[in-house]
This record gives sequence, structure tokens and C-alpha cells, in this order.
Amino acid sequence: MATATRERAPLIEEDALDDLVREAIGRVRGTVLEVGAGEGENFGAFDPSVRWLGLEPDAERRAELTTRAREWSHRDRAPLDAVCESIPLADASVDAVVGTYMLCSVTDLAAALAEVRRVLVPGGRVVFADHVVSPPRTLHRAVQRAATPFTVRFDDGCHLDRDTAAALAAAGFVADRVTSVRVGPVLRVPVLVFEGHAP
Repeated sequence: MATATRERAPLIEEDALDDLVREAIGRVRGTVLEVGAGEGENFGAFDPSVRWLGLEPDAERRAELTTRAREWSHRDRAPLDAVCESIPLADASVDAVVGTYMLCSVTDLAAALAEVRRVLVPGGRVVFADHVVSPPRTLHRAVQRAATPFTVRFDDGCHLDRDTAAALAAAGFVADRVTSVRVGPVLRVPVLVFEGHAP
């Protein structure tokens, strides 16, 4: 397994990345909140025993998510109309939080991660997968910095240059299994798959 270091991460195919992410999601148990759940792309990855809760701020995606949640027998609660920076759940109310390719687009990353910690039980697990900033003093990082104002405006608020690993550490999450890879034949986008827990 590749680890998060400043060395060049291995280059893998998108299918291999999908497998890594699905395996990580498949390890969570209990009541699981999926933040930025989109249209339910991850439903097949969750263990059947999971009690799934979803949060999706986009109305069109949330409508599709609601339909797919019913199809996957997640009928306990309708997906939440909220942003990750303000999760409408009680403190210590979920066993795990999952988010894929959404931390790049939250408005306030520190506030979002603080909310994730708030709703997690002590020792609760997190799984995040996202594209992240390239190592310092690389051409790819310079390109990410230059492109980010445009992607924020035209690509659903996406920040190409977020240092998600540092933000997770600053929020107090303890890393259990961290995989850093690069994906794509041309752009070779750096991606972080983070499995950890709250103290």
C-alpha cells in the first residue's frame, strides 16, 4: 500500500482507485453519515449492515439520492438538505462519516471537519477520498494554484490546491490507513484515500 509522503505517489488506473475507495467504505459499520453523497454512487460499497444517513446540499442530486436510497433499502431517513459546515445532527450521533470527492468543494474546510468531529462518537471512524494538492515546488502544484480560481467558479467550488491531509491532521483526526496515489494518463491527479478516527 502506498503511504502519504512527500515522495512521488504511485500512478494507478481509475478502476484501481475505485477499488481502493470502495474497500475503505466497506470497512465502516454502524450508523454512517455520508456527506456530499451526490446521487448515491457509493451505495454498493457499504456493508449491508450499515444504517446509512446522507447529506447533500444540491437539490437535483438530492432528489436522485432519495430515489436511489429507497432502491438500496436505506429508508430510515430522507437525505439531509444541508452543507457539511452545518450538519443538522446531534453531537456524537454517528459511528462513522464518509465523504468522497467533496472536501475539495466545501466553503470552509476547517468548519466542515469540525462538524464531522462533533457528530462522531468518540473513536468514530472517517473515510475520505479526494484529489489533493501536489507536493511543494512542483510544476503540477503551480498549475493547481493557477487553475483553482477558475475551478472554484466554474466547477462546483472545487479547490484543486487543498492540502486535505494537513487539514485532517489539524482537525485532530488520527490516521489509521492513508493511501496516496496519482491517477490519469495525462494530468496524473494526486488523490488521497484517508481512513482514520476521532480521538
